[in-house]
Amino acid sequence: MEKPRKSVRRKGRGVTIDEVATLAGVSPMTVSRVMNNQGKVRDTTRERVLQAVRELDYTPNLAASSLAAAQHTRIALVYNNPSGAYLREMLVGLLRVASRTSIQLVIDYWEHTDADAERKAARAMAGKVDGVILPPPVCESHAAVGEFVRAGIPVVAIAAGRSSDEISCVRIDDLRAGKELADYLITRGHTRIGFIKGRPDLSASARRYEGFQTAMFEAGLPIDASLVQQGDYTYRSGLKTGEKILAHKRPPTAIIASNDDMAAAVVSVAHRRGLDVPRDLSVVGFDDSSSATTVWPELTTIHQPIASMANAAIDVLLRTIRRKDRSTRVLVDQVVPHRLVVRGSVGAPGKSG
Repeated sequence: MEKPRKSVRRKGRGVTIDEVATLAGVSPMTVSRVMNNQGKVRDTTRERVLQAVRELDYTPNLAASSLAAAQHTRIALVYNNPSGAYLREMLVGLLRVASRTSIQLVIDYWEHTDADAERKAARAMAGKVDGVILPPPVCESHAAVGEFVRAGIPVVAIAAGRSSDEISCVRIDDLRAGKELADYLITRGHTRIGFIKGRPDLSASARRYEGFQTAMFEAGLPIDASLVQQGDYTYRSGLKTGEKILAHKRPPTAIIASNDDMAAAVVSVAHRRGLDVPRDLSVVGFDDSSSATTVWPELTTIHQPIASMANAAIDVLLRTIRRKDRSTRVLVDQVVPHRLVVRGSVGAPGKSG
């Protein structure tokens, strides 16, 4: 009687990348980077992976490489933005493109603000993703950006106020947009205009205020420093700064807020003080987020195409990740068009009582 043959596993055919990763004590993505010679991997880690490959006689499935490249591309969105409306717009754009490109979208919230914590978080994330999208304020973190760059992880900043020599950017021209807002109010006859700044640590905030200053200077109009207040992009800061400006003995006839959340708060303060918008006070915002159309009257604002910018950021990342030559970094500074959206929150100062 013939003895039954033992089942023998054929090396190199049944072995998966997950088994190699388990044996080497790393992630499947790290194994993929070693096998494709992509990204930065420590020499000791690379040797562990190659040793596991030799022990298991692992051979990559080249026939499935194209599909795997798409399915195993992990892109992270790291956020710490106080504006829920802004974040919703960005997620819409990211989820839309993720659903049709087979990428895996990782969303991570960082509540820490010190450099060491951000550096550690970036270092931990670098070993798990292929690319990173950084909206404000995280895009201004030198600690996080530096860590990702050292790890060889492509990064795209969304809505940074300026270009970068370290990472790619998708942004609008904030200075020009800020100037257009002020110019519009000036053409409507406003000469005494208040301004609520965004976060002081963000370049986009500074650029929007510079645009306001430029418009006022070109029009020969003075800027009353007491009508310029520091906000932080939150609705609450809009309430606080709006109260300060409108309590002035000579309040302005118009207020520019650096985002729609703060502008909506100013409208609320005006109503509480018995002022009519826009008859007694004109208010404009920035971003054209959902906050702009959930107040009455709806806000005149700058439309920043946040969802489209998120879409463009993923496109930049995918083209970077899938480049065959990764020995040199190619940075993209994509300035997308914005537009002034005129709604009902602006009137002529002559109508005020």
